Amino acid sequence: MGRYGLPPEWVKHRGTITTYPQAYETFFDRLEGAKDTFAKMVKYISLDEKVFINVDSGKEKEDLERRLKEVDANRQNIQIFINPTNDAWCRDYCPIFVEDNSEIVALKFRFNSWGGKYPYEKDQRAGEEIGKLLGYKVIPVNMVLEGGSIDVNGEGCLITTESCLLNPNRNPDMDKNQIEEKLKYYFGVDKVLWLKEGIVGDDTDGHIDDITRFVSKDTIITAVERDKGDENYQPLMENFERLKQFTDTKGKPFKIITVPMPDPIYYHYPDTDKPYRLPASYVNFYITNNHVLVPTFNCDKDRIALQIIQSVFPDRKVVGIHAYDILVGLGGFHCLTMQIPQSP
Repeated sequence: MGRYGLPPEWVKHRGTITTYPQAYETFFDRLEGAKDTFAKMVKYISLDEKVFINVDSGKEKEDLERRLKEVDANRQNIQIFINPTNDAWCRDYCPIFVEDNSEIVALKFRFNSWGGKYPYEKDQRAGEEIGKLLGYKVIPVNMVLEGGSIDVNGEGCLITTESCLLNPNRNPDMDKNQIEEKLKYYFGVDKVLWLKEGIVGDDTDGHIDDITRFVSKDTIITAVERDKGDENYQPLMENFERLKQFTDTKGKPFKIITVPMPDPIYYHYPDTDKPYRLPASYVNFYITNNHVLVPTFNCDKDRIALQIIQSVFPDRKVVGIHAYDILVGLGGFHCLTMQIPQSP
């Protein structure tokens, strides 16, 4: 057991941090739609808890405020910071808020834009600022790690992927054992569960929040592809087989619940030869104090996925929000958000 402890996402939140979609280079001709979808997401979060939003400028703040008014968001629960970023995927450059004895502190891991794929200097700085703006002690951690690459059950287990955390574009000077020791120390876990790969189109090298999530201390929900001819069939089936072998810290197997993958979804990016398959997944949901916000894609699997997710969150209302415009940026609602747990 390490020094710190990461509460699971379903524990009571003080609030949520998120970043307004602002970069044309991320969303292209879907940027306006992404902004509208973001406002809908914030509306639901603001019903339950505080929402802290990063924007690049006063002009973007005015634009966001207009959209929030249009969707009738709870403005009393919303605070907007001018804190410039490169990208909207707040979970990955934001601090990870953990318990340190009787207080919440902000662990700021290094962020290198998923292995140096895009500009990230503003994101790294914005992440450092967030903790300070919210009044938390910020603890720098000399390790590259994104919030979307890990998930915990609150009972000593953490789940992640080899394709992301063991990728040499993250921490080339650390081996698997050293990475595990860091995870145990900073997140207060005893056991690290390793899946293999993520889904097609995921430019993060396989974040766990697109494929597999803890939904309680003893239950895991995981995406599966039933079409054997689909590119995602083999990697997701291999992960599923691994999941069935995993046990908790007491040696007990987890309950595994499967959710289907949506039909393949594409976008033709400017200056590219062919449409790109997007990393669409229902598992990239965000858990608020009273809701679960699930990306949907106007496909016949939407209803099935929402029913399954509702069944594992009986005390919360599951809400599906059409997320194609957000998905063009290669992320979902979980990627956009980071929870702040209440003080213990």
